[in-house]
Amino acid sequence: MAKIELKNVTKSYGAAHVIKGVDLEIRKGEFMVFVGPSGCGKSTLLRLISGLEEISTGDMLFDGQRVNELVPSDRGIAMVFQSYALYPHMKVYDNMAFGLKLAKTDKAEADRRVREAARMLQIEHLLDRLPKQLSGGQRQRVAIGRAIVRNPRVFLFDEPLSNLDAALRVATRLEIAKLHHDMESATMIYVTHDQVEAMTLADRIAVLRDGRLEQVGTPAELYERPNSVFVAGFIGSPKMNFLTGEFAHAFDCSTLGIRPEHIDIVPEGTGMWTGEVVHAEDLGSDNFLFLDIGADEPVLVRQPGKLGIALGSRLTIRPRDGHLHRFDANDAPIR
Repeated sequence: MAKIELKNVTKSYGAAHVIKGVDLEIRKGEFMVFVGPSGCGKSTLLRLISGLEEISTGDMLFDGQRVNELVPSDRGIAMVFQSYALYPHMKVYDNMAFGLKLAKTDKAEADRRVREAARMLQIEHLLDRLPKQLSGGQRQRVAIGRAIVRNPRVFLFDEPLSNLDAALRVATRLEIAKLHHDMESATMIYVTHDQVEAMTLADRIAVLRDGRLEQVGTPAELYERPNSVFVAGFIGSPKMNFLTGEFAHAFDCSTLGIRPEHIDIVPEGTGMWTGEVVHAEDLGSDNFLFLDIGADEPVLVRQPGKLGIALGSRLTIRPRDGHLHRFDANDAPIR
């Protein structure tokens, strides 16, 4: 495993500044997830850590050693891409063993590592197949297995599930979580735009925006104590409701945030706001109700079970005490 430190790291392409002074410490054995919208710099930051891109300014340290000039092969990293990047003419076994062959690893040791990785990922029965004979989820597990056999200090995952359908995403996410549990000695850094992946996999999450770190913390810390409107809106599914104007001024803030599950439907005359149901989504275990209370956008209310509330119904709602998020005019939290 490796402790990774980024000290005022920047990356520019000519006049385009992509990474704008990132300071971050990734602990030994940690599963760190980079999240943020498209173009925020999360994949670029991963490539800087890998050595596939050169840092413009700042320092990158692995276990206290400056690695700015080290090529990827000397950093002790293994990278898993969204595109799988398997050799189509090689069988699964040979794809997984290829890096070991280049490193002139003893054949018996290489065979042991390949078969152990295949057992861990439950792909032992696929070792004699070609990539074209595999499903997308199986190909991704082969790509992960190819990384495992190298016994790297650091695993880097660049949106590895983005090419999979919904069911395969969940299944492969479980495989990656199990991998982290089974390989406690490896530091893992995972890039995704899907905050559900981030919340379910990460020890800590780094939220990026426009090349800067917005907040770093555990999933619970980011969910319960976001330090900006951006983080509050990005973390959580469905996203937080935001109210401005007179709705926020009543709570002495510029923006009022309330998560959909922290709003209760109450009898008329006992609530805070009343509105018309303009849209409803029945997900089986939950109901999402969208109420027009006269704000900029309908308020989303999440309720468990079967409700049977018709469109056009008028409901009275009340946010739960202790679950309001107040932000000032600069989008900073008011504690």
